[in-house]
Amino acid sequence: MSSGPGIQVLTPGAGYGIVIGIGGFFAALMLGITWMQNRYTSFSTHQAEEFNTASRSVKPGLIAAGIVSSWTWSATLLTSSTFAYTYGVCGPMWYGAMGTCQILLFALIAVKIKGNAPGAHTFPEIVLARHGKAAHLTYLFNGLATNMLVGACLVLGGSQVVAAISGMNVYAACFLIPLVVAAYVIAGGLRSTFIADYTHTVVLFIAIFVFAFLIYATSDLVGSPSRLYDLLLEASKTMPISRNTEGSYLAFRSVDGLVFAIDLFAAGFSTVWLDQAYWQRAIASRPESSIKAYLLGGIAWYGIPFGFATAMGLGCAALTSNPAFPTYPNPLTAAQNGSGLSSPATAIALMGKGGAALMLILLFMAVTSSTSAELIAVSSLLTFDVYKTYVKPDASSTRLVRISHYGIIIYALLLATFCCILNAVGLNLTWLLTILAIIVGGASIPIGLILMWKPMSTTAAIGAPWIGLVCGLTAWIVTTIKRSGAMTTTTSGDTINAVAGNITSLGVGTVMAVILTLAFPKKYVSTHPSEIERSNKIQGIVVTPEARETEAATPLSASPPHNTVGGTEKADPDATSKPASAPQPETFVPTGNDLVDFLESKQIEPMDPVLVKKGERVATVANLIFFFVAIILVPFTLFGTGYIYSKPFFTGWVVVSFMWTWCSMCICVIYPVVESTGALRDVSKGIAADLGALIGKKKSNGGQRSGTA
Repeated sequence: MSSGPGIQVLTPGAGYGIVIGIGGFFAALMLGITWMQNRYTSFSTHQAEEFNTASRSVKPGLIAAGIVSSWTWSATLLTSSTFAYTYGVCGPMWYGAMGTCQILLFALIAVKIKGNAPGAHTFPEIVLARHGKAAHLTYLFNGLATNMLVGACLVLGGSQVVAAISGMNVYAACFLIPLVVAAYVIAGGLRSTFIADYTHTVVLFIAIFVFAFLIYATSDLVGSPSRLYDLLLEASKTMPISRNTEGSYLAFRSVDGLVFAIDLFAAGFSTVWLDQAYWQRAIASRPESSIKAYLLGGIAWYGIPFGFATAMGLGCAALTSNPAFPTYPNPLTAAQNGSGLSSPATAIALMGKGGAALMLILLFMAVTSSTSAELIAVSSLLTFDVYKTYVKPDASSTRLVRISHYGIIIYALLLATFCCILNAVGLNLTWLLTILAIIVGGASIPIGLILMWKPMSTTAAIGAPWIGLVCGLTAWIVTTIKRSGAMTTTTSGDTINAVAGNITSLGVGTVMAVILTLAFPKKYVSTHPSEIERSNKIQGIVVTPEARETEAATPLSASPPHNTVGGTEKADPDATSKPASAPQPETFVPTGNDLVDFLESKQIEPMDPVLVKKGERVATVANLIFFFVAIILVPFTLFGTGYIYSKPFFTGWVVVSFMWTWCSMCICVIYPVVESTGALRDVSKGIAADLGALIGKKKSNGGQRSGTA
């Protein structure tokens, strides 16, 4: 990547210091928090259930913060600003709307997991129980491919920006970022990623508010929405946007912006519905709060690209003609813009080296928090869907945790190598995001149908993703060659060429899932005792020894029988233990080292069907409201009219984006602390007790020495 003159304002040492120093600090912090968890709570990271699913006990606020953190990639900050700079005011809203709808729709999947597959660790496990090993391998491939592409978006985008701003070696950054994150994920497992997500999100919001206040209130270069409007009017004359109304940054009608929105819609389905990280958060949540967590997470995430890109992406266009701009008097080159340097350039113009350093810290928080989710997600796929399914089905809990550690290291090294290869051939973050759905889009809707559409057949589950992939690749290659003459790194990443492949892959996969189900309605049914037992565990069914020999396979969508262990009584949310005579609580705590024996004795009960139906209604209504308001009514009204924003309208637009960011901060930063006061109090008491015992011991030892003397 050629960063061009003037963009590097920090020394390579600053880049290494941020990546290694701050990364090491957070690794040490997470190790300390993990030690306190193991000592002062009943959750132990030495057990597979805690390491990979956080004992399915995480509250909605922390889940919501984790969702926001996982979906706040470097692309969320960099690419949303890139498209604001490239397409004007429509960019931030399209990015926020198209990225949020998949999170809200995933709420329907989350409640189905709790109702039909409460014992699952990964989404391929659910596929295996319903449709057998051929389908399992199909979705395992798509899951791993998604995690590799998503991880590359995170690490490659962050590494290229760090290298451009500081001069740090981009290949060193590609290796150091995932390895630093791997250090604390290995120690703390899934729960540590939630805590890391929360900590990183706090820093992220601080940085976002610093930049927003500079743009809208305090900076001499801009300082108000009114001044920003005037500067955008000037930029529209000197750098008009092709196929925008009158070339204006202040016009929502942007043909290329709409094409980008369609690309993002397809990519969003793939990167959420096929990313084990989001399934893992649904699995880790409490049954009664899974819907709430995903709805809050979707609402909170919308405010980040909408608010950040409105300030920093439009700010880049407004400040291009200012001598403080790092590439003045030239605008950013296409390569710089494609690598996501619009928001860093704005930060440098506003604050100089301080802005560059703050931007690097902000990106590092976004990259590492999302990468931690990908690391634990891939390790779970390798542990439960490769090792436990095909290598050693009777592996102990201790052994599974060790395999999870190996999986994290393997993925971190493969991801770093993959990013280095992409950088060497000249590919960047925008290219990856543009073509991602071509590769995995064919499986994104079918995986949702497997859980939410009962008629889905095994032939459809297996065939639809592969047919979608072949058709998507064909459409992409043919369109690129016909429109652009050849397949190159530039032409293959063209938004119109890529959208042909994205929509074909996504659409064909969806249509073929329906057609193949109607043509071949037969479903996979296993008669092997071990597979029946595995299916029962995923469903939360406990089979008595007497019935074990004669029990037939039960469909995954069937209602749980009455002999499941546990009651429907509500457990104390903050309780960490229960009397021996009390019913099984909704959130359990592993106590044994052998996972097989543990699952035999403490089965996870499916969510109450009445609550499942209620949750589905809430999620459906929320999705319909969001879809018709945020994706249809507001954007297409502005697009269809070709309205160019007036100064009062633009000021109101900025105020709404800023207020939404504040709401996001309240959901992600304040709410998790409020709901976790009980756990924080228990840990504080444990620490106080240890300190008291330590002080008492020192006094006792001191008194004995004094008496002896």
